[in-house]
Amino acid sequence: MRAANRPRTGRVAVLCGVDEAGRGPLAGAVFAAAVILDPARPVAGLADSKLLDAARREALAEAIRANALAWAVAEASVAEIDELNILRASLAAMARAVASLALAPDEILVDGLHVPSVACPARAIVKGDRTVPAISAASILAKTARDEVMVALDAHYPGYGFARHKGYPTAEHLAALQALGPCEIHRRSFGPVREALAQRELPFGR
Repeated sequence: MRAANRPRTGRVAVLCGVDEAGRGPLAGAVFAAAVILDPARPVAGLADSKLLDAARREALAEAIRANALAWAVAEASVAEIDELNILRASLAAMARAVASLALAPDEILVDGLHVPSVACPARAIVKGDRTVPAISAASILAKTARDEVMVALDAHYPGYGFARHKGYPTAEHLAALQALGPCEIHRRSFGPVREALAQRELPFGR
């Protein structure tokens, strides 16, 4: 869990953008970020992280961390995903990110249809990562933080290609899953992983 904040002056409503990264992959934790932007230090070029290339995301992530009033990144583990389901685990990661902020928000704005359990008012905004700068910033921090971890995990679990696909169900990943079987960071509750496990448990010759 990572967080930072900067001092601010005056008193205006403190709005916090929240988003997650990693609901769709077959492997790895789900990450969430919470960001309170500084109106006096806007970050140009904010957009849905999925619409940006890796280099642009990294540059924007650095600018967000340097200029935001407060930000935090948190995660929910693979074990939590399998126990709770991916939606509840994502909401748990969001709640942790908000709770880690050194600056308490007056309201959080969350991308999508659901809001986490937090101590302040919360609103869900469909496609908010494309329309609300603070949510865009959160999507960028969550995505870059998760990608960094998946690249590191690639060295620990060679052969799956995690550094390239970040755990998403690409053709390369699905082929590796069939050839190697699931590893420790695969989500057992996800269909392709369950199927790969079942295949490896079949009696010889069937």
